[in-house]
Amino acid sequence: MSFNPRRIEKSACAAASELDGAWRFLARRVSQTARAARRGMMRFRGSAPMWMPVLAMLLLPSGLGAEERIEEAGRGRSQAFLAGEFEPIWRDMTETMRKTLGSVDALAELRNRLASGLGSEAEVVAEETRRVGGYDIYLRTSRWTGTTQPVEMQWTFDDDLAIAGFFVRQKPVAAQSDHLDYSTKASMRLPFDGEWHVYWGGRTIEENYHAVDAAQRFAVDLVVRRDGASHAGDPHRLENYFCWDAPVLAPAAGDVVAAVTGLADQAIGKTDAENPAGNHVVLDLGEGEYLFLAHLRQGSVRVEAGDRVEPGEEIGRCGNSGNSSEPHLHVHMQTTPDLTSGEGLPMRFHNFVADGMPVDAGELRMGQRVAPAAAGGD
Repeated sequence: MSFNPRRIEKSACAAASELDGAWRFLARRVSQTARAARRGMMRFRGSAPMWMPVLAMLLLPSGLGAEERIEEAGRGRSQAFLAGEFEPIWRDMTETMRKTLGSVDALAELRNRLASGLGSEAEVVAEETRRVGGYDIYLRTSRWTGTTQPVEMQWTFDDDLAIAGFFVRQKPVAAQSDHLDYSTKASMRLPFDGEWHVYWGGRTIEENYHAVDAAQRFAVDLVVRRDGASHAGDPHRLENYFCWDAPVLAPAAGDVVAAVTGLADQAIGKTDAENPAGNHVVLDLGEGEYLFLAHLRQGSVRVEAGDRVEPGEEIGRCGNSGNSSEPHLHVHMQTTPDLTSGEGLPMRFHNFVADGMPVDAGELRMGQRVAPAAAGGD
C-alpha cells in the first residue's frame, strides 16, 4: 500500500507490515523512508527536519479492547519513549517490529535525533484513538520546543496490545494543488474485476497519506479484504494475500509509455527503496493525463512501451514489488509520465458500486468497498 511507502516529505512510512509502506514514486520521497526507519534515523534538509521515520502497518489483525484501554496504552508508551525507557517498549513490540528496527538501540538513537531536531515535548494538544484495518491506533499531537509545527506520535496495537507500529513526525500538510476542481477527461473503469477495499483514498491527509505529495495528491492504494483482513494464514507468505496475483486491468484506452516487469516481489517486512514503484505500467490516456499502476508481480506485465491498450485489457498482476509493505495495487494520475515529477490529477471512475450503492462517476474514498457495476459489488 503504499506505499508503500514513497518518500513523502515531512512524513515517512516504513511499513512493518502495512500498506502504509506507502511508496513514493516517492522516487524521492518515501523510498528512503524504509531504510531510514529501519535505522531509526531522521532525514534533514539543512537544519529543519523534513521527515521522520514512521513505522506503520497496513495489514493488521482484528478485534481489540475499549477506547480507554488503547488511550492508556498509547499514553504510557509515549511517556516511556520520551523518558528514555526503551526496554519495556522493545519487549512489547511484535516480532516484525523488532526485526524492522534491528535492536532497542534504534529507539534510543531515534529519541536522540528527535531531541536534536525538534527539541522536547512541551504540551499535548490532542489525543485520539481509532481503529484501522483491524488494528487500534493511538495518535498524540503535541507542541515541541524546537518547531512551530505540531508533532504527531502514533502507536499501532494488535489484539494483544503488542506494538505493531510506531512513528513520530511533524504533522503533514496536504500539498497545494491547482487541480482540485479538475474533471477527469478519460472515461475510466475500475482497474480490476470483483470487490476491492480502498485502503488509502481521498483528498485529506486523514484519508490519504499520499496527499502530502504533489504528484500523488489523489493516489489510491487498494487491497482485497475478507472478514476484515487482507490475508489468511501466515502473513509472511505473499500468496496468502487475497489480492496477490489478481489481474490488473487497463482502466481506459491509452498508449503504454513505460512498462517494468523484472523486479523481484519483496518479502513481507522488506521493501525496495531503490525502485519505489516496483513493476509498473504508465499509460498515456491523452489530453495530458498519465496513469500509473504500480507494485505489479514480477514477470506478470503483459504490455510494452508503444503498445495500445483498451479498457478492461489485462496489463499485469497484483504483486508486492517496489517500496511496498504488502501486496496491493497503487494507482494515481498526473500531468507527466515522469515518475519523479508532475502534478497529481483527481481520478473519476465510472459505472461502479461503492458499499453496495451504484455510482455513475466518482472518486474513491478510504474504507470503501468497490467493484465494477457489472460485478454487482456483492
